[in-house]
Amino acid sequence: MRGQLFSLMITILLLGSLLTCVFWHSLNNYHVEPQKLPPHQKNAPQPGLCKGCREVIIKVLEHYSKPWKRQEDNYQQFRSQLSSQCNEVSKAFITQGNTPVGSTIVYDGERKRTLEVTPDIFRTFTKEYPFPNKTFETCAVVGNGGILINSSCGNRIDSAQFVIRCNLPPLAGGYKEHVGIKTNLVTANPSILVGKYQSLIKYRRPFMESLHSYGNSLLLLPAFSFARNTPLSMRVVYTVEDFQSRIQPIFFNPLYLQSLGAFWRSQGLKELRLSTGIMMVSLALEHCANVHLYGFWPFSFHPHDFHTITNHYYDDKKPNKAFHAMPVEFELLMRLHSQGVLRLHLGECGAGEL
Repeated sequence: MRGQLFSLMITILLLGSLLTCVFWHSLNNYHVEPQKLPPHQKNAPQPGLCKGCREVIIKVLEHYSKPWKRQEDNYQQFRSQLSSQCNEVSKAFITQGNTPVGSTIVYDGERKRTLEVTPDIFRTFTKEYPFPNKTFETCAVVGNGGILINSSCGNRIDSAQFVIRCNLPPLAGGYKEHVGIKTNLVTANPSILVGKYQSLIKYRRPFMESLHSYGNSLLLLPAFSFARNTPLSMRVVYTVEDFQSRIQPIFFNPLYLQSLGAFWRSQGLKELRLSTGIMMVSLALEHCANVHLYGFWPFSFHPHDFHTITNHYYDDKKPNKAFHAMPVEFELLMRLHSQGVLRLHLGECGAGEL
């Protein structure tokens, strides 16, 4: 009995040794290595792009590869069309001069809803038009696209005479090198105020701390686009006053936004509402001799080598497709770039551009 048990143990040990040898021999034959990420494809747009985006990107690469040159005649013609259809840019913002007590405001997003200007509401209006009566030599409009990641565009953005930023973007925490810090005007989307700052109903300090990065810039609010935006925008004004902030809240004029929407529709843009980005581009074109755009890239693949990028340089929250047609907007901006009306910056600023 003991002899049989001993033989069985020897047999098991021999089988184990044999299996071990086979296993290591197999690993050797297949040259097993740690898993590596696949290399970025550099030849063509990747599958999974939005409908029509592949064609747009290919067209962008064709146009963008050509040397850019400012075309004064094209710039003046486009600026003249924009100004004439938008009923004077001097009416772009609500002021105490153009919207007195007792006047009626029609919401541009809800045409059937109106608001009578009371003394309390009137007090929140800026007294004068917030921009100086001159044309800035250079303006930078900074979108929040993921294309700004590792772009090293911060210094170039900050060198502009007037810098416009969209939707309270973060500038601290390592972003400065790529997006800059200078801010003359920053917009605040109501959805951000609601989602991130709980409509300023409870704690207001986090919101005010987020404004420190923008110094004494203008804070642009769409107070009269929809009725629900009005009390929220008023709370922003009251909060800024209570905390004695240097930032200056101002309101878009809904009449201007209506005209602006009609203008871009005449240019082929068929969307429910303009994005904040294209609104800011429009303002810049009316106030600036040289308009430079950064962070305007609505696709999830980088134009250099088509590696995946996030929607924003700070998060991957997607735009509301029901309202905005981002790729179509971008195609129009690319057309203006090709015509020498404005300049789009795609890629790294420190080491040359695409």
